[in-house]
Amino acid sequence: MRGVETIQNGGNRERAARFTDLYARGSPRVAAFLYRRTGDRGTSEELTSDVFRIAWEHTADGGRVTPGWLFVTARNVLRNHWRSESRLRELHRRITDELDRAPADERDTAVLDTLDRLPGHHREVLILSYWDGLGAAEAGAVLGCGAPAVWVRLHRARKAFRELFPTATDPTGEQA
Repeated sequence: MRGVETIQNGGNRERAARFTDLYARGSPRVAAFLYRRTGDRGTSEELTSDVFRIAWEHTADGGRVTPGWLFVTARNVLRNHWRSESRLRELHRRITDELDRAPADERDTAVLDTLDRLPGHHREVLILSYWDGLGAAEAGAVLGCGAPAVWVRLHRARKAFRELFPTATDPTGEQA
């Protein structure tokens, strides 16, 4: 048995060394590719990490990773990133519409900031309902409660959101 472990560990070290070399050669190119498309260094670094995590998993399954494979994967990761961003904008729009507020534009972070300030249980039920589009029964399955409890939680979360969400004020400081 000990011989098998040595061979397996040697194989893991060899695989890790090959992957380290691939990362050293490929990550600057992939990061530059993603940076040119996102215009944000932090986002491009995060997406590059995702590309190489996927590559590591692919090699663990016996797959071969080439520079072309990395760029195709980077393009797919970028596409998923844009879809997530689009869903987040839609979530903001739906929440503000639900609360009878003016819709937030891309630069307005008031909705995100408000969601961040909410307790986790309120944020979770709002995101499940508005972002993920789950009905009360489906959200209840995720939360471990029944649909009536989800409606109650959603009502409370909306109320908490309204209380924290900044409202327009007139020059005298009174709420509009």
